Amino acid sequence: MARPTATSRALSQNFLADRSAARRFARLAVPHGTPAPLLLEVGAGKGALTDRLAPLCRELHAYEIDPRLVAALRGRFSGAAHVRVVGADFLAARPPRTPFSVAGNVPFSRTAAVVDWCLRAPALTDATLLTQLEYARKRTGDYGSWTRLTVLTWPRHHWRLLARVDRRSFRPVPRVDAGVVRIERRPVPLLDAAAEDGWRQLVELGFSGVGGSLHASLRRARPRRRVDAAFRAARLDPGVLVGAVTPEQWLRLHEVLAP
Repeated sequence: MARPTATSRALSQNFLADRSAARRFARLAVPHGTPAPLLLEVGAGKGALTDRLAPLCRELHAYEIDPRLVAALRGRFSGAAHVRVVGADFLAARPPRTPFSVAGNVPFSRTAAVVDWCLRAPALTDATLLTQLEYARKRTGDYGSWTRLTVLTWPRHHWRLLARVDRRSFRPVPRVDAGVVRIERRPVPLLDAAAEDGWRQLVELGFSGVGGSLHASLRRARPRRRVDAAFRAARLDPGVLVGAVTPEQWLRLHEVLAP
């Protein structure tokens, strides 16, 4: 078994070694049977996912930061004209201006940065990422609670947990299982552009913890009678914890409380 490089250890990269898991991931990343016009792969590593993703794309840019892995990748895919191996940090890449997808086995230590890059890319259509299972469950509401980031981005992005991947599918074997999280940009946002600032202010106030409860936090900016009406419309108890409020209930709160 090849030893992990110093770079891969520093980036907490665990290479996907299970072929069936790689095939399954590729089908989840490109699910509709129609080749993806342009797909950017995060952390191509030794090419296990690249090999499965390549037939599903018209154009594939495989990013790998470790120069010792880049040389092997370029040799492996030298016969695939539509595959471009990019020896660079994915996070330093400029997002394409035309619609594109992102997929990859994300180094656990860089998950938040990769997700942030994806959310900021205006032309991104979807991102399918192998992450730490806890991260995937937390961001998609699988624990029965919702995070500030997911709620903030919900009007424009839909978050889903698609699969769980056993830790023994990776080399070296990490201490925890992985999850496949998919982030899809909505063709039509749930809120128009004029409402975005008000949405952000409402959600950030709600997650601030000021006042000791969501109801108390929102009362700092809105009259109590309106907050009470919003909670009734969203079918929320005044004592509800902020994390237990679903994105759909946040949308009802915003509908009643928007200026």
